[in-house]
Amino acid sequence: MAKKQDKKKKEDDGIERVVSENRKARFDYDILETLECGIALVGSEVKSLRAGTISLSESYARVRDNEVFLVNCDIPEYIDANRFNHRRKRDRKLLLHKREIQRFAKRALEKGLTLVPLKLYFRGGRAKLLVGLCKGKQNYDKRQAMKKQDVERGLRQMKMLRR
Repeated sequence: MAKKQDKKKKEDDGIERVVSENRKARFDYDILETLECGIALVGSEVKSLRAGTISLSESYARVRDNEVFLVNCDIPEYIDANRFNHRRKRDRKLLLHKREIQRFAKRALEKGLTLVPLKLYFRGGRAKLLVGLCKGKQNYDKRQAMKKQDVERGLRQMKMLRR
């Protein structure tokens, strides 16, 4: 009986439940590479995330003392946590292996790239953060992306009208 439950639990580990996605980052940056990492949270932060309240729009990752931290991420206080609540915009440590920090985060420092959080989700009961190594887009790049979206939207509408 226990073996059947273990198999079911392993199957559920692959399912991810998205809490928040930073869609503006995909518009403002060219994403060169992505990396999934864990995030160190306190209990009231996890409860607040499960309720679906978080803002990734102005946050970024920063390397300090060979560790990576998520800066300026807004997780509102959990109402029922009373005095054991957390600070809204505290720096949160990202859980990465040393070789990942050396390969991924050091590239951001050397070439003037930015580490931007793209998506926060739960997988197997643990909070995961998808971080992208990004290069900022210029205004003309953004205009080209908007034109491309308009053309694609027009094509989709034409297909819908033909049916």
